[in-house]
Amino acid sequence: MISTTPGLVAASERNANLADIDVHAWQWAVLIGVILVMLLIDLLVVHKEAHEVKTKEAAIESAVWISIGVAFTGVVAWWFGSQASGEYISGYLIEKSLSVDNVFVWALIMGYFAVPQRYQHRVLFWGIFGALALRAIFIFAGVALIERFDWILYVFGAFLLYTAGKLVFTDNDHVDPGNSKFLRLVNRFVPSTDEFDGQKLFTIKNGKRLATPLFAVLMLIEATDVIFAVDSVPAVLAVSNEQFIVFASNAFAILGLRALYFLLADMHSRFTYLQEGLAIILAFVGVKMIIAEWYHIPTALSLGVIAIVLTASIGFSLKRTRHAEEEAALVEAAFTDREAPGDRDPEFDDTDV
Repeated sequence: MISTTPGLVAASERNANLADIDVHAWQWAVLIGVILVMLLIDLLVVHKEAHEVKTKEAAIESAVWISIGVAFTGVVAWWFGSQASGEYISGYLIEKSLSVDNVFVWALIMGYFAVPQRYQHRVLFWGIFGALALRAIFIFAGVALIERFDWILYVFGAFLLYTAGKLVFTDNDHVDPGNSKFLRLVNRFVPSTDEFDGQKLFTIKNGKRLATPLFAVLMLIEATDVIFAVDSVPAVLAVSNEQFIVFASNAFAILGLRALYFLLADMHSRFTYLQEGLAIILAFVGVKMIIAEWYHIPTALSLGVIAIVLTASIGFSLKRTRHAEEEAALVEAAFTDREAPGDRDPEFDDTDV
């Protein structure tokens, strides 16, 4: 919320246990400037030409984006102190972990529309750009609601508990983009073609301007981000009520999603326990929100719980996947050995059976 003091974005009175900072306009300008510069470098330099993003390239880019996001913790600590930096990195981890599920939904959408891999980065770029704008709206609206209505924290907390339950008891593997009412609405009002024209969202065919399948993909990606924002923004608001911290943590987590997509899109089956881990994190921050009036869970403890749950869910998932692969290899080896001609009894002829 902008204060009456010129050049400042000030925080109103909030929970004394959370950071209460005054953010100068130049600090907002630096944050937004850094985000825009990174987007331009990514679009105009790193991915100027359409190409398939290989695993190695995606891994390097993911490492760079994560390093930048984590390094910004130091900037927040320098500007606002350790409490603010703790809230930032907690928010970053929450948003990053919840975004992994978003990546797998993107993979379903890309597969449904059979988008060539070399065109996927460009549509995801514009998807991320739109997501940043949407998150900003959600964050500023959420903080404004918390400032005006204290009881909204209970609503957010209860919603997070409800979402945690849905993650445990529903299966996202059967999401069908073709059944999206939003997609049918887009196709109804926007003349479209089922043919791609490179990386273009619109093309000219028979003198008519038509949307390519990439436009439908972009619209669905934006729609899914709205759905995920409804979950993730309240979750981050549980660890900080500062607009600057919440937006920065969201922005840096979202910026690296394109690279993470190309790294993880085909690995959904390996993250067996990811949904359970995300459910625990959402339930934890939901409880944190609900009990905040009576007991404040320290930021350091929140950060530890989030990190441990995320690490454990990924670790147990990979362990189970490795165990399943080893069992499959043993079964295949046993079957192969049984069928090997050299191992068959020469006196036994299966034609006699």
